[in-house]
Amino acid sequence: MPFDQSVTVGSLALKNPVLTASGTFGYALEYDDFYDVATLGGICTKGLSLTPLVGNAPNRICETAAGMLNAIGLANVGVEAFCRDKLPKLRARGVTVIANIFGTTIEEFVAIAERIEKDDGVHALELNVSCPNVKKGGLLFGCDANLSAGVTLAVKRVTKLPVWVKMSPEAGDAVGVARACQEAGADAITAINTIRGASIDIEAQRPRIHHRTGGLSGPAIKPLALRIVWDLANALDIPIIGIGGIATAEDAIEFMLAGATAVQVGTANFADPEAGAKVMRGIAAYCERHKVAARDLIGQVKRNGP
Repeated sequence: MPFDQSVTVGSLALKNPVLTASGTFGYALEYDDFYDVATLGGICTKGLSLTPLVGNAPNRICETAAGMLNAIGLANVGVEAFCRDKLPKLRARGVTVIANIFGTTIEEFVAIAERIEKDDGVHALELNVSCPNVKKGGLLFGCDANLSAGVTLAVKRVTKLPVWVKMSPEAGDAVGVARACQEAGADAITAINTIRGASIDIEAQRPRIHHRTGGLSGPAIKPLALRIVWDLANALDIPIIGIGGIATAEDAIEFMLAGATAVQVGTANFADPEAGAKVMRGIAAYCERHKVAARDLIGQVKRNGP
């Protein structure tokens, strides 16, 4: 009999520890030609705003050594269109849906959460706090413990859904910000979001990204992401969802051994549409070889000592 792949993130039970990362998997239905996304532990939607956004002008993506830069500008259909057009199909398919949401004020976060609360089919909210708070002069929510805690608390007050907070790696004190979110009622922390980077075309002598900078993702950031997950897992009492450069089952298992309860596959989806499914199957095969359940991997490195 296969070893159990289920894990629990707070009150949310996942059939396995593999999710797809926001912004890298559309609204999941785009991958129907490749595999049944309902077999995954869950999918994180493209970031949802209060109203639709067209995003930044092109070029919005470029490849880098061991990764990519993106400055999409959070283009999305908006929360209303998502709930009307996308969510019913995901619900009918039995997909575990994590709605990634963002705003430029706490009030926007709250309004989006309230709209999602009206429909069934979303299983948790993931707060993208790597956005500028216009009321604070553009300071990123995720770089300030008080701002991150404030948006967490405000959203918790209006929803019964579990609330995950997606950490910015650019916070000066990631552990301090995450602790503040935990104290404000966060059910889990997702770590990490992309890191700002740049690339220049030396022939054109211009930035390769129209926005000049973009978020760096992919294997290049994995060691940093793994270190932050390790730090958070050793400092917090709530689950950590690991993300950053996970392209293989081996990558995912590293994050779980470091203390992540679940993982998100992101940039790898662009290179291989079946990346999430392959990571899921690879973890199951590893558990079979080692005769352990997936949950037994969580934090095993700490238990093993130096």
